[in-house]
Amino acid sequence: MSVPASGTASGPGEILFLAHRVPFPPDRGDKIRSHHLLLHLATLAPVHVACFGETADDMAQDGALASVSASHCLVQRRTPVALAALQAVASGKPVSLTAFASPRIRRYVDHVLATRPITAIVVFSGQMAQYLPLRRGSRFTGRIVMDFVDVDSAKFEAYAAVKPPPLSTLYRREARLMRQFEADIAARVDCSLLATNEEAELFTSRLTRQPGDGAVCALHNGIDTVYFDPAGIPQEPALLRGGPHLVFTGQMDYPPNIEAVRHFAHTVMPAIRAKLPQAVFDVVGRAPTSAVRALDGVNGTRVHGAVPDVRPWLAGADLVVAPLLIARGVQNKVLEAMAMARPVLATSAAATGIGAREGTDLVVADGSDALASAAIDLLCDPVAALALGHSGRKFVLQSRGWARSLAPLAGLVLGDDRDYRDAA
Repeated sequence: MSVPASGTASGPGEILFLAHRVPFPPDRGDKIRSHHLLLHLATLAPVHVACFGETADDMAQDGALASVSASHCLVQRRTPVALAALQAVASGKPVSLTAFASPRIRRYVDHVLATRPITAIVVFSGQMAQYLPLRRGSRFTGRIVMDFVDVDSAKFEAYAAVKPPPLSTLYRREARLMRQFEADIAARVDCSLLATNEEAELFTSRLTRQPGDGAVCALHNGIDTVYFDPAGIPQEPALLRGGPHLVFTGQMDYPPNIEAVRHFAHTVMPAIRAKLPQAVFDVVGRAPTSAVRALDGVNGTRVHGAVPDVRPWLAGADLVVAPLLIARGVQNKVLEAMAMARPVLATSAAATGIGAREGTDLVVADGSDALASAAIDLLCDPVAALALGHSGRKFVLQSRGWARSLAPLAGLVLGDDRDYRDAA
């Protein structure tokens, strides 16, 4: 931790940014959003960053943080989920908060607020709201922008509905406690952000609004259309053999991704292979669990694990699939595939918040039979698949660049959100 000596604020003052994962490198959904938020905030004012790391690679990001921040505090999160759950039950708190509790982060936040001319705090993800200066006696009078991204409590409710006991009981408890926590925070900050209009509407519907409560707004995810550009990206050699290849990308220890690939491998691929016997389902992404690894060889499924660059895998895909059964917010995997001009087949859950035209920019289907039928149609009609991919890239170029998506942030953070209100 390193904090410069206190000085006189210039311009808008300084910003404190809190994130539950270090925003470097931007190689998974939440880190992609927090990464671009941080870079944008750094163009507005000096930024002080507090965040957690989990892996050795995460903890090696000190230099990256230092390059964009006035000071930073990177803490390794070591509490196993099982231990956090026990501690949470004993304390009556949500597991989500207990797992991200850190005296060191708390001291850093208090020190920065006491010694720096902080005029705004931006919080990324609900887990970090526990560090906000909302306690009795706090002297902070600046703006607070809370980026919930999606409605965590609703996600836990969805988990509870499909998991057996005792997991269902734990998820119901987490959903109840996080829903109350979300409502409490939303009432005490200047603005709560969600990644889609749908999430913002859901979040608002779960609140009991009072006069003076903070606003609830959508701040959409973007996509780096220069990085995710098919021009000059070679196809992954593994996808040049056999096929057709249906590719899924994502963090493979994330429960919705696990359920998605298991369901697709077991219930959708048999129907696809009945029509296209050589079809392959390629699962690409870091940290595959034992349940995901067990899919390797099942109905043409291949589990590849972590790859240094996902773009060649997208470039070589005959079809990119996003068959999520539970999804919150915007699926970056869908935007990335569309930016790479690949045909995308998604469930309605995975397509929510994208804003693209169904049937023109991507294909949406729900249920095993509908997914299999749509996949077969696209794989058997490469001209239509190519047109779908080109239309998808055109959509993200026009509507989903990060500069466009984050344009309202300055007004929200600096206290003049008129341009945001006009655009919302």
